[in-house]
Amino acid sequence: MKRLITALAAIVLPISACFAQEHFISVGGDVLERGEMRFGGISEESETPDANMAAFVVNRARVNVDYKWKNIIETCFTAQYSGTWGQADGTLSIYEAWGQVNFGKGFFTKLGRQPLSYDDERIFGSDDWSMTGSVHDALKLGYEGHGHKVHLIGAYNQNPENTEGGTVYLGGLQPYKFMQSLWYHYDVPRFPLGISLIFMNQGVQVTNDNHNNPVWWQQLAGGYIELSPGRWKIKADSYVQFGTHESGIPLLAWMISGKVSYAASPRLVTYVGYDYLSGDENFAVPAGGMIGLQRHDVIRGFSSLYGSSHKFYGAMDFFYVSAYYHGFTPGLQNLYAGISWEPIKKWGVDLFYHFLATGAKLRNADMPLGHEVEFATNYSFNKYLSIAAGYSFMYGTETMVVLKRSSDNRMLNWAWLMLRITPSFSR
Repeated sequence: MKRLITALAAIVLPISACFAQEHFISVGGDVLERGEMRFGGISEESETPDANMAAFVVNRARVNVDYKWKNIIETCFTAQYSGTWGQADGTLSIYEAWGQVNFGKGFFTKLGRQPLSYDDERIFGSDDWSMTGSVHDALKLGYEGHGHKVHLIGAYNQNPENTEGGTVYLGGLQPYKFMQSLWYHYDVPRFPLGISLIFMNQGVQVTNDNHNNPVWWQQLAGGYIELSPGRWKIKADSYVQFGTHESGIPLLAWMISGKVSYAASPRLVTYVGYDYLSGDENFAVPAGGMIGLQRHDVIRGFSSLYGSSHKFYGAMDFFYVSAYYHGFTPGLQNLYAGISWEPIKKWGVDLFYHFLATGAKLRNADMPLGHEVEFATNYSFNKYLSIAAGYSFMYGTETMVVLKRSSDNRMLNWAWLMLRITPSFSR
């Protein structure tokens, strides 16, 4: 019997070792619980905004399974639940479901539902702050090697098994029906400089009185650079949008941003930056609250598209996360400064200041929108458990009250507390 066991072990153990070398499985989770308290928020469609305090707890839970074989094939499946405490029916969805094949020498293809995150996430981002995140059903062809990265992305969206409505698609996972993007990145050898270029073409399908369901095409082109000499870090990007807006009106909009950081020590970083996003000059929403009749000959309001806007334009998410009343956007100027400090290991503290103004000069209102001060802190107990908290205060102007339909109380407050658990197991 002992000889039989020894013989079986001599056969099974090498096979098991070979399997372990060729196959890799990782199972992980992401549980996020965030309590928020707001006073003086936004009510875009109401004529009498509610100025009372609102308090709620939102949560998100993800379970993901990754599989790799010989660094040739990789698959990922992530299930996601998101909702508010007390909600009878939260959202259960598939966040990721993709497969990737590596052909060798840096070439690969990735197909399925996947997040797209590039550069500083200004245009494409995973939007991790939100409870649902941002993903795309797309095909990606890529090459990465010798300091070069090239990704070609294509997507085509359609209503589920639509056999009667033709090819009409009026929005679902993403608003576009067609999307093609080309992203190129280059890291300069022996020099702390990275350069990225991006071009996007997307078609949005709309309905009209003629029921011919046209597709309006619009494009985006631009670039991003990051320079890190010594203790300094300089980031800048600029993009232009053109083509036809989904309203059928010509589109010509642009944005530019820059940020300079200085690391006074490994635990203390200061920075200053400025964002400019173009906007429409015509004040389409009169102060009385009625929908304006002014027609735009050219849409100049820049859209942040699929970026992680929470990172850039103030943590209270008044801009490019929530919409302006009736879709009108006067653009944005965001002059900001901040300090990131790590008093002890695993504990971080951030303090920000924003001066906010419209990007366009309005006919019926002044440009300044207000001042926003933010404080955030986080502590990591270990690699699986962290806690974070923050508080933001904004003093808005009369322009802010009218444009955002916010409370007449210009002193707006928001506080939050978040717990995150990210267990993982691999074999």
